[in-house]
Amino acid sequence: MPEHSDAWMTRIAWRGAAIAAAWQPDADDTPETAPLTRSELASYIDHSLLSVDATPAMLHTLCAEAREHGFASVCVNSSHVAYCAEALEGTSVLVGSTVGFPLGAMLTAAKVHEARLAIQAGAGEVDMVLPVGLLKAEAWRGVYQDVAAVVEVCHASKVPCKIILETALLTDAEIAIACLLCVDAGADFVKTATGFAQGGATLAAVALMRHVVGTTRGVKAAGGIRSYDDALAMIGAGATRIGTSSGVQILEGAPT
Repeated sequence: MPEHSDAWMTRIAWRGAAIAAAWQPDADDTPETAPLTRSELASYIDHSLLSVDATPAMLHTLCAEAREHGFASVCVNSSHVAYCAEALEGTSVLVGSTVGFPLGAMLTAAKVHEARLAIQAGAGEVDMVLPVGLLKAEAWRGVYQDVAAVVEVCHASKVPCKIILETALLTDAEIAIACLLCVDAGADFVKTATGFAQGGATLAAVALMRHVVGTTRGVKAAGGIRSYDDALAMIGAGATRIGTSSGVQILEGAPT
């Protein structure tokens, strides 16, 4: 990964703060999303099972639902990747693995190793939690290096890497700076939340993230999305993926 100077880090911080200061979203400017059919909406959804009590039976159901509905992926903890990869073999459904989940406070080397093992087990995507404490402490270099190290491992195997920001804990300036660091580190997506903090995805956070990363990166809205209307609103705000444990429930609200 490239080594960035202190001046570069200062510019990132200044630019992120400037973007946030100028950010004045108008609810009336949010484009209305045309209704999506069940199959159209399913292609946005990462069908997730990340609870501490996930059992093989629950994973079996998760994969069966993903096959039936054609979700983009299942998203599970890394220890469950091999099971899901086998269950979904021969389908178009990807297996996404969390890394450094849910705190993001692990050693970078541990995240790198977890990502490598998850990919070897069959993960086709990785959702990694950045070090939120370092971001809050304005330790931009540490955040960049942590993200870039995991992205490098993922891209060596042509696996997309999504970076979880935990936006409920961040100011607009911190969200903007985090997005800029993730883009520079080569991340493929920025993602709102783990679902384990005190808040999840908001339309404002998704719209800001889309504004910062432009059209070159994906934005994944995750955390508290449980209905068809919720999902459609997030897509209207700029989300290209929806992370949820309520995928089937969301599809039930879609027009047939």
